[in-house]
Amino acid sequence: MRQARNCWPVLVRKAQDEVNQVQSDIAQALARVEQLQASHARLSSLYDEYRLKENQCDAPVIGMQASMNHRLFMAQLLNLQQRVTVDLGKAQSTLAQMRKKRVQAEVELQKMESLVKQDAAALARELLREEQKQMDELGVRHFNLSAQIG
Repeated sequence: MRQARNCWPVLVRKAQDEVNQVQSDIAQALARVEQLQASHARLSSLYDEYRLKENQCDAPVIGMQASMNHRLFMAQLLNLQQRVTVDLGKAQSTLAQMRKKRVQAEVELQKMESLVKQDAAALARELLREEQKQMDELGVRHFNLSAQIG
C-alpha cells in the first residue's frame, strides 16, 4: 500500500519560507520608501523656510558673502532634494517588483498546497479501492465457502 509522498510538505514549507522572505523584504522596502518620503518632506520644508527668509522684505541687508552662502546652501538643498526624489523613485520601483514577486510566491505556495491535497485525495481513493477489493475478495471467499459447505 502506498503512503503519502513526503516531498509535498517539504515543497509547501519551502514555498511558505519564500513568501515569508518576500514579505520581510517588502516591509524593509516600505520602511525605506517612508524614510525617503520623510527626508523629501524635511528638505522641502527647509528649502521653503530659507526661500521665505530670502524673500522677506524687512530682513536686514546682508553682505555679499552671506548672500552667496545662502544661495549656495539653497542650491545644495535642491540638489539633495533631487537625489532623494531619484532614490525614492528607485525604492518605489523596487517595492513594486517585490510585490509582484510576492504574488508569484503566493501562487507557488497555493500550487504546492493544492498538490498536497491532490496527493492526499489520490491516496484516499487508492485506499478505498484497496478496501473495496478486499471486501470483494471476502465476499467471493464467503460465497465459495458457503457453496462448499452447503
